[in-house]
Amino acid sequence: MSVLLKNYAPDSLVGRAYKFAEEAHQETKRANGEPYFTHSVSVAETVHEWGLDEESVAAALLHDVVEDTTHTIAEIEKHFGPEVAFLVNGLTKLTEVHYSEKQTEIENFRRFIISFTRDLRVVIIKLADRLHNMQTLQFLDDEKRRRVALETEEIYAPLAYRLGMQKLSGELEDLAFPYTHPDEYKWLTKTIKDSYENRLTYALKVKPILTKLLVKHSIRPLIVDARAKRRASLYKKLVRLGMDFDKIYDLVALRVVLNTVEECYAALGVVHQAWPPLPGRFKDYIARPKPNGYRSLHTTVFCIDNRITEIQMRTKEMHEEAEFGISAHWAYQQARGGKNPKKWTGVKNRRELLWVQQLQNWQKHFGNQEDFLKSLKVDFFKDRIFVITPHNDIIDLPAGATPVDFAYNIHSDIGNQCSGARVNSKIVPLDHELQSGDIVEIIIQKGKKPSEDWLRFVKTTEAREHIKSALKIRSTTKKREPLLEFKIIGLERTGYLKDISEAFASMGVNINDLTSGVGPSSTFATITAHSDLLTQQKIEKLLVKLKKAPGTKEVQYRIVR
Repeated sequence: MSVLLKNYAPDSLVGRAYKFAEEAHQETKRANGEPYFTHSVSVAETVHEWGLDEESVAAALLHDVVEDTTHTIAEIEKHFGPEVAFLVNGLTKLTEVHYSEKQTEIENFRRFIISFTRDLRVVIIKLADRLHNMQTLQFLDDEKRRRVALETEEIYAPLAYRLGMQKLSGELEDLAFPYTHPDEYKWLTKTIKDSYENRLTYALKVKPILTKLLVKHSIRPLIVDARAKRRASLYKKLVRLGMDFDKIYDLVALRVVLNTVEECYAALGVVHQAWPPLPGRFKDYIARPKPNGYRSLHTTVFCIDNRITEIQMRTKEMHEEAEFGISAHWAYQQARGGKNPKKWTGVKNRRELLWVQQLQNWQKHFGNQEDFLKSLKVDFFKDRIFVITPHNDIIDLPAGATPVDFAYNIHSDIGNQCSGARVNSKIVPLDHELQSGDIVEIIIQKGKKPSEDWLRFVKTTEAREHIKSALKIRSTTKKREPLLEFKIIGLERTGYLKDISEAFASMGVNINDLTSGVGPSSTFATITAHSDLLTQQKIEKLLVKLKKAPGTKEVQYRIVR
């Protein structure tokens, strides 16, 4: 008997949807020869396991009925109500959305985005559908397997991650990996076998010792287990680390699940007291969660036999959020408040889901379908970095983003007026590639306009569109002309770049771009700035102001074309 029929009465919404879908699909078979209805049940069971409401489970059972049978959305609404009909309609046709640049397929995916930004249950059900399809991918032909796997790796796994569903995201990546990177998969499987088994044996040896140690300090963990790093994630990390296995400290990590946040920090203290931490490897995602809501304490220590070992500590709620993401929040609200569809809006407006609303607005700007999917991957579903503002806010950007991308993410005016940047208190060029954990401060010049050169290195569509818009406004007012280049050499000190920027601003001179470098001695900074042509009188006045900036040693200028 299906787990669904054990949890729902035959005359309930789910019970009636079960019978309706079973009859609708009775003549249909899957590629492996099984009745098609087994797929519908599997998807619905996953949605139920994730804790979604009855309407979601019913929609999961019915998600292919309109697409694959003669039944219509109107019939679904008549039998199961408008909410279930909306969810089913949002999922209909998505089986035909392929990861390609065909205009009709891109438009279908666009409609999917509109559906799930209106109600996140659409995408959660779709992710459950994709999970089961990936689990049975071996029954498809080679070409279709690779296409579905690539689509999963590029779109659905990152989407799950951004929804906080880290376990699902990792599982989807692992299921896709053998088909998208077959040679790498074979190499990795062969290479890590002995290393993995060795580390797992060691982790199982540490587990009872760690448990006993915590109990000795009156900390009683709910769970202590060993977690193996997923293969797809491991391979990506190896690529970043030059394929050096010795730098992988979390091939097998110990995870401790506790009752309270206070116990997490207490356990961390106990671990550090027993085993010295590896410098630079402690990450507090409780005090500063990832933008997708992930919370946990991660530390790497010199453990038993002086072996480097990663240990994670989190509460039960944090653990469930890491496993099920946004669906866990839905389940919590269901448990607390009973049936109330409006509650989903409250979940949707959580801070870490603001990108969903941004996505809804972003997709409206693409009249050109050819750019849509490429930009979607970069702006929302590519590898992400998490950088920090001086006010301790976390900004989520695509990997490879620059200070200019960061500035436009804050506000278009900040982006347009950006004249320089500090990363971790050091001045960097505007094309500097940011890394996760960087603290970024933007230096602005009031009234400044962006430089056309920025289009060469910015990564986000938002930055690119704002720059193009500003440049278009400028091009209607004047023709492109030669530029003035100023080179200022001065003592390297906090505030020097700001003083130079303010000298230009006080003269009403717009800086087109500004870069700063420090010599080998770290004593002198060289600042290079470009502006439009000025009168000789204005140049001379500007030189006086630049030379008056404390620490300035030399100022030169020339015309560049």
